[in-house]
Amino acid sequence: MRRPTQRKPKVGVDRAGAIYRALSQAIIEQALEPGAKLPEDAIGERFGASRTIVRHALGRLAAEGLVELRRNRGAMVATPSWDDARDLFDVRVGLEALVVARLAGRLTPEQVERLNAHVDEEERARGNNEPLSIRLATEFHLLLAEMAGSSVLMRYVREVASRCGLTLALYARPHSSECAVSEHRALIRALEVGDSEMAGRLMNEHLDAVAGRALITHRQAKERDIKSILDRYAGEQTGEGVPVRSRRNGPMPRSRS
Repeated sequence: MRRPTQRKPKVGVDRAGAIYRALSQAIIEQALEPGAKLPEDAIGERFGASRTIVRHALGRLAAEGLVELRRNRGAMVATPSWDDARDLFDVRVGLEALVVARLAGRLTPEQVERLNAHVDEEERARGNNEPLSIRLATEFHLLLAEMAGSSVLMRYVREVASRCGLTLALYARPHSSECAVSEHRALIRALEVGDSEMAGRLMNEHLDAVAGRALITHRQAKERDIKSILDRYAGEQTGEGVPVRSRRNGPMPRSRS
């Protein structure tokens, strides 16, 4: 009896996925700042990919609100307006309230262990690796959404959390990893014991604290060569000498006080 042949993944699709993941990580870690240009030729050269493949990856990022595609001007990292930013953080509060309501008292011992291990990584990155610290803080919230078991919640929390990261890159004070670590640990404890009211309050206070560290000032994007920025992220996706890591952040000033 003939065994069914396994389909090999399309190289172009794989390459587009690697470019998407590398650019996404670079944006979340604020290595690529809002307004940074994303030239197709430079990205394609770094990944050994055609412009068509690069456009596919950029289109996916644009659909998630992380990239803006401008006719005759190419792609750039999205620059959210202040009004959009306030709305994004309001939406995020609602989404993450749903997440903690579903998780309170329902976490398995394995999930609690996984969350604590993630926060241990945040602790190790604190003060030593600012970009990684920012990414881990974001990924903590994505991990919670994943554990809620809803693909819809996971999708929207990922998109809104990433777009909030762009807002913080524009308007916020430097990331406070110390606050993130202590606030995340307190949230895990409340979820573990099943105190949904406490967990909801802690999540709101945590997101408000992230928001409260914001300033209504615009930062000028740094002029840096995109290929040198992507060297690290391309290595993580393709195994070019950099260990592959995958890890799984918060409203802004209260939009309407």
